[in-house]
Amino acid sequence: MDDVVSLGVGEPDFATPYRAREAAIDSLQRGRTSYTANKGMTELRERIAEHVSRYDLAYDPDEEIIVTAGASEAIDAAFRALVDPGDTVAIAEPSYVSYEPGVRFAGGEPLAVETRAEDEFVLTRERLERAGASEAELLVYCYPNNPTGATMSKAELRAVAAFCREHDIAVLADEIYAALTYGTEHASIATLPGMRERTVVFNGFSKTYAMTGLRLGYALAPAHVIESINRIHQYTMLSAPTTAQHAAIEALDSCASDVEEMHTQYDRRRNFVLARLAEMGIDCFEATGAFYVFPESPWPDASEFAEALLEAEQVAVVPGDAFGTGGEGHLRLSYATGMDDLRTAMDRLERFLA
Repeated sequence: MDDVVSLGVGEPDFATPYRAREAAIDSLQRGRTSYTANKGMTELRERIAEHVSRYDLAYDPDEEIIVTAGASEAIDAAFRALVDPGDTVAIAEPSYVSYEPGVRFAGGEPLAVETRAEDEFVLTRERLERAGASEAELLVYCYPNNPTGATMSKAELRAVAAFCREHDIAVLADEIYAALTYGTEHASIATLPGMRERTVVFNGFSKTYAMTGLRLGYALAPAHVIESINRIHQYTMLSAPTTAQHAAIEALDSCASDVEEMHTQYDRRRNFVLARLAEMGIDCFEATGAFYVFPESPWPDASEFAEALLEAEQVAVVPGDAFGTGGEGHLRLSYATGMDDLRTAMDRLERFLA
């Protein structure tokens, strides 16, 4: 199908910052192509420890940080390290599509905890209790959220933290979009009392630094958890890509202005898409994170709407139920594309609804 404008892709449309690319090239030219330490280069782990301090997170780069081939590898290794056969793993939905299969691969039993639009897709104690999450061994969530663009404040996280402490639940907190918040500050549950020792935090370079193809992420956790994750990592991956690690060091050292510019552009696009949806009468809560909006589908069946929109107007969006039952009746639109394409997509959507 020709002339398709895709609002379905969940990756930045920007190139990796020049200095990070230059560092990757330089590392290759210098022949720095050997394995690194299993947990990643010491210099990189030290930079990561310094970087996450902006979120009030403090981790020992030697014992409490591991660098992986993308945050997805870190999450998968954590599932395999921490989930015993038959364990219940509560998953806040709508959610990233890999969580449920990752739990099943590890022998666990996924338990959906639906978040709803009326709560702006925030995970609440009421939702956890209603889903029966008190019986879970683990809770996994992503905030800022893919697919909804929702964020959670520290006050909102406190209720979740209290629930997890009361029921002795460990937390896997996917914070890959931590740097992409708008009008609010990112908060990590690991900073709350009694939570650091029961939380694994995941982050990476794909979204913030537009380094999706370089495959580099990391996990932060107590030393004994990192040791368990590393045992799996060293036998399946050995070490994260060396070239990408050199690029990441440079990204952390000198690419803050690039990140700021990308952030500014995302926010501009977010405001544009939200405004156009409102003009069309499409209900959509104000997403304040990541690079997605999650409007209600104009038709009862979101999948039928997405298919019809693609056929009639060549605009691709993702039905919300692709991200779990909590996404039913919604559509995920990514604004990680240029303004020209966004204008075209919104014009076509308006024409389709006319």
